[in-house]
Amino acid sequence: MVNEDLVEVFKALSHPIRIGILDHLKSQPLTTGELSEKYDVSRYAIMKHLGVLVDVNLVLVRRKGRLRVNYLNVIPLQELYSRWVSKYEAMHANSLLTIKKLVEEKEGNKMEQTKEIKIDSFQIEQDIVLHGKVETVFKALTEDIGSWWHFRVGDKGAQLIFEPQLGGRFYEDWGNGEGALWGTVTYFKRNDEIRLNGLLGMSGAVNSSYSYKLIEDGDKTILQLSHQAVGILEPHWEEAHRHGWNELLQENLKKFIEQK
Repeated sequence: MVNEDLVEVFKALSHPIRIGILDHLKSQPLTTGELSEKYDVSRYAIMKHLGVLVDVNLVLVRRKGRLRVNYLNVIPLQELYSRWVSKYEAMHANSLLTIKKLVEEKEGNKMEQTKEIKIDSFQIEQDIVLHGKVETVFKALTEDIGSWWHFRVGDKGAQLIFEPQLGGRFYEDWGNGEGALWGTVTYFKRNDEIRLNGLLGMSGAVNSSYSYKLIEDGDKTILQLSHQAVGILEPHWEEAHRHGWNELLQENLKKFIEQK
């Protein structure tokens, strides 16, 4: 292929519609009308693009009655390839292309998965006024938690244990070393504040933490709950946890404290 012809082929390949036409013709021959239907441009514009491709011999035209059928001609492309790639280099190039294709497919799958993943979050804040001393409320949150925390993952009669120390566990003991973890203590200050990390019934790619802050107010105690969760959250989880906390603290804990 002489240099002038080479330049013309590159020019013909410089427009995205013309490259697209060659991609379509790779699968099967198509009439001009069939190609026009694939693009949001006029039939006249498609005919002009086909004319450029015909001029450099990348498209061959055959007439079938009144129809103009367009065929891909790969010879000019093969000549371009052969100009710079020897048969030995071709083997190496094919290996590299295979690796490139596999990497791109893998990255493409990751991108598609990322598009589908939606990261959500919620934050629940509640203030509960309890008629009891700070010491009483703190004891209820730790030693007496099984008396009012009625949620269970396993059997309803399973024992709840709260280990009152940094790194301690709040868990459900089923016996024989089995159970469910409700949280791990990340901050512990007696009669003041407790912070835990725990999924509280959620699962998967979720980070969840909750805390109790106690504020003394005469013969009453204000319990400030804060629960944050971020990750791949189910749509109903926020409302379920908001309702659950209300039931646990506003009803169960309040009743337990004020009946003592």
